Parts: sequence; C-alpha cells; structure tokens
Amino acid sequence: KSDPGPYIHTIFGRAVHAMARISEEFWFDPMEQGLSLRSVNSSRSAYACIFFSSIFFQHYSWRNTSETDLHKKHIPLRCKLVIKAVLPLFRSLNTLERNVEKCTIYTNFRDCHIVFQLFCRHGVVKTHHLTFQECEPLQAVFAKNLCPNVLKIQQFSDILIHFPNGQDEVTLAVTPVKVCFKTYTEDEMDFPSPMHTEIHLSPEEFEYFQVGVDSEVTFCLKELRGLLAFAEALNTPVSVHFDLPGRPVVFSLEDTLVEAIFVLATLADVENRLSCESLQLSQAQRR
Repeated sequence: KSDPGPYIHTIFGRAVHAMARISEEFWFDPMEQGLSLRSVNSSRSAYACIFFSSIFFQHYSWRNTSETDLHKKHIPLRCKLVIKAVLPLFRSLNTLERNVEKCTIYTNFRDCHIVFQLFCRHGVVKTHHLTFQECEPLQAVFAKNLCPNVLKIQQFSDILIHFPNGQDEVTLAVTPVKVCFKTYTEDEMDFPSPMHTEIHLSPEEFEYFQVGVDSEVTFCLKELRGLLAFAEALNTPVSVHFDLPGRPVVFSLEDTLVEAIFVLATLADVENRLSCESLQLSQAQRR
C-alpha cells in the first residue's frame, strides 16, 4: 500500500506517462525497499525502469504476500497492467494538481486487482479497481558501468526542442573535444525538402564528460522523450552511457528518492538505417 500524496501530479503521474511511451503494458513491482515500474516495447528495443524509494511516499506499507517454494523462500509476485487502463487516471496532470489532494494505491493479490483511490477536493473519492496479470519479473541485462563514454547534463530536454516532435531518430556523435546531436528528416515527414539539423556542444557544457572512444550512435526518440519529461519534473540531470554502434545506450537519473533507467537499442550501422538491434532481456524463472 502506498500514498504518493502531493507528488502525484508531477512525479508519479509523469512516470506513468513515461511508461506509456514504451509499451501498451507495464510491470507494477512492489518490494520492501520501494516500488518499481518497468516496461519493454514489443520489439524489445527499449526497456524502462523507474524506482520509487519507500520514503518517496507519505506512507508505504509492504507485506510479503508472495508464494513460498519447497525451501521456504519467498518468491515475490509481479503484476502486469495494461497501460490504457492506468493512463486515464493520470492523463491530465494539471487537473490532478488542482483537484487531487491524495492518491492511495494498494494491491489485492487474492483477486488480482490493484486499487487506485483519488481523494479529490470537496470530499470526492474516486476508486478504480484494475485487474492485473501475474507474471515473471523483467530485467534488462546490460552493465552501464562498462561503457567507455559517459555524459551528464542538467537540461537534456533543451537539446531536443530543436528537433521536430515527429522525429523518429537522433544520432549522438562524440569525440574528446566535442559532442554533436544530429537528425535527418525523412520523406514521410511531409517536409517540402529533406532537412538536416546539428547541435554542437563542448565538454564544458556537461556536468560530467568522459569519452573513452570516438563513437556515433543512433537511437529512437519516442521512448526517450518520456524520460526527459520525467527528469524535468524532478529537476534532475540525465546521464548517458554508451559504447559503439549496435550496443545499447543507457539514459539514467538518480535522485535521493527516485531512480530511473532507460535502455535503448542503437543502429548497428548508422549509414544503413534498417532496424534497431533488440535488447537482451531476461525473465527470471520462479523455482
């Protein structure tokens, strides 16, 4: 059971919006340490996880209602929700800010329901019973600390505002002396002529700058925009860990109460933009 309280409109709500950019479903994973939201797209080229520490909530209560195996070890249950069932509860963040005073979320594993209660002004209480599917946990297998290139910047979203909202991909190119973000418009974007946009940044413009190898990686923008809106609500810098083309790029942020990590596939060949390499994902089997 958890109560996001006044953070619902700016943080928890934006986390749900970020999940919606990844897939049509997401994992709701309550643990003793806090609550994780996870998602992966159908092609497995994008994975997201947002973790809320237990102290993020005004009140957080966790009881181990999991199953027990032959060795008496507890195996926690994970829930999978359809995003279109949850998103309407948080669709208008401005309305939530004005009208909702508190939100309570609790799970009922016996009948496979998660209950969202919105306590609104004038004593109005809206209760939503959402059915979840019991499933195996999901985790991306990628060690970002092994990446030779690491960038950290406060206002990452300020870079992307120079690119069209319909832009599918962006290329990040780095050397020890500069960083370049560039895009190419495609014929299907209805522009009268192809357009090429580049933004150049110097190492001094980053809070942290480490380039171990010259690299140029291309990744999809749709999933990333959700993380950047989430980071903007937290006013937290975003870190980027990456290697060579074809290897995943990792975007992450860390706050005292919240952590987020988005892993995106990159094109193996920048010149031949055919498809994104799928991420390696594992679903742990219960014993």
